[in-house]
Amino acid sequence: MSRVYNFSAGPAVLPEPVLKELADEMMDYNGTGMSVMEMSHRSPEFQKIIDDAEQDLRDLMNIPDNYKVLFLQGGASQQFAMIPMNLMKNKVADYIVTGQWAKKAYQEAQKYGKANKIASSEDKTFSYIPDCSDLPISEDADYVYICENNTIYGTKFKELPNTKGKLLVSDVSSCFLSEPVDVTKYGIIYGGVQKNIGPAGMVIVIIREDLITDDVLEGTPTMLTYKTHSESGSLYNTPNSYCIYVCGKVFKWLKSIGGLEAMQKMNEEKAKILYDYLDNSKMFHGTVVPKDRSLMNVPFVTDSDELNAKFVKEAKAAGFVNLKGHRTVGGMRASIYNAMPKEGVVALVEFMKKFEEENS
Repeated sequence: MSRVYNFSAGPAVLPEPVLKELADEMMDYNGTGMSVMEMSHRSPEFQKIIDDAEQDLRDLMNIPDNYKVLFLQGGASQQFAMIPMNLMKNKVADYIVTGQWAKKAYQEAQKYGKANKIASSEDKTFSYIPDCSDLPISEDADYVYICENNTIYGTKFKELPNTKGKLLVSDVSSCFLSEPVDVTKYGIIYGGVQKNIGPAGMVIVIIREDLITDDVLEGTPTMLTYKTHSESGSLYNTPNSYCIYVCGKVFKWLKSIGGLEAMQKMNEEKAKILYDYLDNSKMFHGTVVPKDRSLMNVPFVTDSDELNAKFVKEAKAAGFVNLKGHRTVGGMRASIYNAMPKEGVVALVEFMKKFEEENS
């Protein structure tokens, strides 16, 4: 069977050149006579894999020397607890709730201190990003938290909130490495890798060194302190070694195509093709306020549930898979991450045009 166009929100499409390399090295990595899957995480071969992966990520994002890069397990959801456990010195944090994952992080933080919801877009099903230029930031807040790109709802912060000098913590799971970022604007920037970077099962945390201390909430497990992982170079226990290896390959692929500036340009082109069609279609329409649209996740609907279901079914048969929207929104969603080729988006739009003609 030939490859389908996979529009899944995560685990998601990976670059084909990377998949081919992985296949070539599955039985014998670099003359070791074994797969990376079988390799000791204490071996010099694996140490080189993790060191190279970190350096390539630092190069791609221009990560300053006073930030640590941690490859951790537990996914982004474990960070919902780990962040307050490590950062809530005053037991106060401010949360901007723009979707399901920010909401979950906000609810989790309530277990460890006072979490304030200082802005939200829940009143309109998270279809926009609230104005964050002048928020009621708490004087004693330890940090301000955002989810920068909302996978389910297809919104993206185009401007970071004015935190009035407070530390910014950002979950970038679904826009990780999709465009250049200024790491110095964040205390912590983190993301699960299964959307835009690698296979499921890992989160990358980029954290400013001064935030890594012994001064954590009482009762914080050893495995949930940043210091544990920082001091051991992400090798305190057996890491998700195969995932680190795959992510390292993706970092090299990104460098080979020109880095994050080039990637952003490609992503803008792809998204424009789909949004332009949605803006002119009589049958399909986007669900997000145009100025807050994500380049990565594009939710859209028709005016009928029956038609939505028919579209998803026929699209799948035609080789466009995982287009069903999240259960909280319904309709459809095309996740067009870095590894989705432009021709995949072009082909989807052609299919949508055909469907519209046949069903109008």
